[in-house]
Order: sequence, then structure tokens, then C-alpha cells
Amino acid sequence: MNPALGYISIAAVSIATALVGFYGLRVSRTTSDFYVASRTVRPWWNASAIGGEYLSAASFLGIAGLILLSGSDAFWFPIGYAAGFLMLLLFVAAPLRRSGAYTLPDFVEARLESLTARRISSALVIIVGWFYIVPQLQGAALTVRITTGLPPWVGSVAVAVIVAVIVAAGGMRSITFVQAFQYWLKLTAIAVPVIFLALITSDGSTPALDPAAAFPASDRPGSLDAYRTISLMIGLLLGTLGLPHVLVRFYTNSDGVAARRTTVIVIALISVFYAFPTAFGLLGRMFAPDLAEPGTAESVVLLLPDRLVPGPLGDALTALIIGGAFAAFLSTSSGLVVSLAGVISQELLGGSVRGFRIAAIASSLVPLAVALLTQAAGLAGSVGLVFAFAASTLGPVLLLGVWWRGLTARGASAGMITGGLLCGGAILVGAPIAQAVPALAALLEQPAAWTVPIAAGVTVLVSRATRDRAPAGVDRFLARLHVPER
Repeated sequence: MNPALGYISIAAVSIATALVGFYGLRVSRTTSDFYVASRTVRPWWNASAIGGEYLSAASFLGIAGLILLSGSDAFWFPIGYAAGFLMLLLFVAAPLRRSGAYTLPDFVEARLESLTARRISSALVIIVGWFYIVPQLQGAALTVRITTGLPPWVGSVAVAVIVAVIVAAGGMRSITFVQAFQYWLKLTAIAVPVIFLALITSDGSTPALDPAAAFPASDRPGSLDAYRTISLMIGLLLGTLGLPHVLVRFYTNSDGVAARRTTVIVIALISVFYAFPTAFGLLGRMFAPDLAEPGTAESVVLLLPDRLVPGPLGDALTALIIGGAFAAFLSTSSGLVVSLAGVISQELLGGSVRGFRIAAIASSLVPLAVALLTQAAGLAGSVGLVFAFAASTLGPVLLLGVWWRGLTARGASAGMITGGLLCGGAILVGAPIAQAVPALAALLEQPAAWTVPIAAGVTVLVSRATRDRAPAGVDRFLARLHVPER
């Protein structure tokens, strides 16, 4: 691979991102612009922005890598990622917008009338956000190492610095323009190469691995054992409800109807996108089986065009993919930094524009330090664990807060803490325990199937035990959530 391609593609995407972001800076003038773009983002534009920030390193590189490693077992990942927005559409999008909140902790405090519950949810939002940013920075490190030969840390530092500058300068209004642009860039960058490669290989090219071996009859989505499949889907479906960078975008819609329309469009946009990394993984399984190793499988998207189409056309396709991959790291990281900056600014820095800018820089530097000090795991797998953590902590509180009158502050706090301790413990110490007790491996590798029900059960039981402490204004607040706007 020609290193010049990597330099040119990364530079072009970075410059385009900066120009679009600074255009947004010109129209970001108020505090409301910085936090929620003054709640004036239209559904199609907002849906493109959500697609831009949601389709991360795990989507652009990780899905194809998982399919290369696991075959059709990995199909559950794109299915779950897309179906999570159906949960948002049915249960959360419109009520959340009608709440009038700026952030998820704002919603928790308004619903439960509790500063303690707000602080717990704020801490969880920050944890989820930081650990979601880390795979984006590690994906950038992988891309820079493969495509340019530079040290991996250069990619992580470049993404963190660009994101910090753009978010601090323009806030939500600026990032909306950036993310909407980057969704369409990512879709083009992955769709065009897949179409070319499919056409080229359809002329009778001999695969490196016989199709019968690449896709054995026993290798189907159902061949993944039942527990892991169910747990993965619970984490992906309910985890989407707890992702701060996704939820904050619904606050930018003008009303609940616009929030629902946005969600419907998002489902369509991300469903179209996921067809292409899935196709990349299938092509890689046939034509590049030697890349099917943990830690290197994610590189199949970057390396396959040059293998199948050597020469100028292959170089052009590779350059396009490099640009799309870097856009994925930038857009998801920027969405997360915006959501984290809003929370940190309101909790610690007075909620001012200056506080937002300081928080944006801090929100970029902390995960950068973690990414530089840790080794990259599988991108899709590590992001899947973040989904499980969000599903175990913020998901139940959000669902019950919208739909159950009996939720109390103590119940919500107990549930969030329980889910965080159980799921966080499984993620952090699960590997050594699984080695010592192999029978527990599946429970610890995919914990959502037991951590989510336990967290939700604790929330309900403690709320029932403290029903005399229900918020005084709960009926009025729930009416606000569920009565459609005139």
C-alpha cells in the first residue's frame, strides 16, 4: 500500500471536517446553540448527523472483521445495532424530546427530583462516553499504522486534537454539520469499493478459500449458542437507549413528532449502511482468509481492495476507504465529546459556554490517555461491551422513568449502581475468572442477559419499598412526556 494515499486521505478528511465545523461555528452564538443547536435541527439533517456519529470504528472496520473471523454468527451485530433505534422510536424518542432537558442527567433530575440520582447518572454517562471514545482512537491508530507506516499513537492523537478543537469552537450546532456530512462520506467510502469489488469478483475470480469452507452449512446465525445470542441482543437493543451521544441529538429536534420522524429516517440510513461492511466481511472471508486473526481482522476493509484490484483503481478505492474510516473515528468521537462536555460543564463548570469548551478538551484528553496506555481489542466486541454497560445502568432508568409512575429516586439510584457494579465487574475482571472457571466464560463475556434484569429488578423493588418518596410532580411531568404537542 502506498503510504502517500494514507497521508492524502487523512489530510483531506481532516481539512474538510475542520472547514465544515468552522462553518457551523459562524452560526453558533448562544448557549442553546452550543448544547442543543437551539432545538431547530430538522429530521432529515438530524438523522444524517445521528448516522454520522453512531456508525463508529466498530461499524466501519469491526463488523467486517467479525464476519471474517466468525462468519454469519457476526450478523447479529449489525442487526442489533440497527434494531436498537426501533426501541428508541417506540419507547423513548418523542417523550425524551418533550421533557425539555438538555442532557440525560437533566432528564433524570427533572423526573425524579433528586440531585443524587442526577449525579449518579452523570458519572455513568461520563464512563460510557469515555469508554466508547477509546475504541475510536484505537481504530484511528490501527488505520494510521497500516496505511502510512507512522507510529499508531499519531492516529489517536490526531483524532483527539481535531475533535477537541472543533467541539470546543462550535458546540452542537457545529458538530451537527460535521456529522451529517460525515455520514454521507462514510456511506460513499464503503459502498463504492464494495460495489466495485463485487463486480470484479463476479467475473469468475478464484477465491482463496472455497465457498463451501468459507460458509459451511452449519455456520449460520443460529449456530451461536443461545445464551450468547440473547445476551448480545439485549445489550445492543437496550444499550442504544443509554448512549449519551445518541440521546442528546433528540434534544435538538423541534418537537416530539420531529424526534419520531428523525428516528424512522435513522433506521433506514443505518440499515443501508450496514449492508456494505457485511459484504466486505463476506468478500474477505472468501478472498483474504489469512487475515482472520484476532487483532488483524479489522484491517480487511483497508487491505482487501489492493489485493483484489492492484494498480491505480485499487489505490483509489483504498484511498476512499481510508478517508471514510477516519471520518468514522472523527464523527463518533465528536458526538461523544459534545454529550460529555454538556454533562461535565453543567455538573462542574456552571453550564456556561466557557465551561463547555473546557469540558470538551477534558473529554478528549482522558480517553486519549487510556487509548495510549492500553492495547486494542476487537473493535466491535469492545464497543459491544460498552452497549452492555449502558443497557445495565442507564437503559432501565430511562425506560422506567418514561413509562412507570412508581419509579423513585432511591430505586433508580440503586438500580444504576447495581448494574454498574455487576456489568463493570464482569468487564474488568471477567477474563481471569473465566480462565479459572471456564463454565462462567459465557456469562462474563456477554453479561447483559443477567446484569440488565438484575438492575431492573433492583430498581423496581427499591422503588416499591420507597413508594412514599415518589416525586411530588410525577403526574405533571409524565403528562408532559406523553401528551402530544398541539
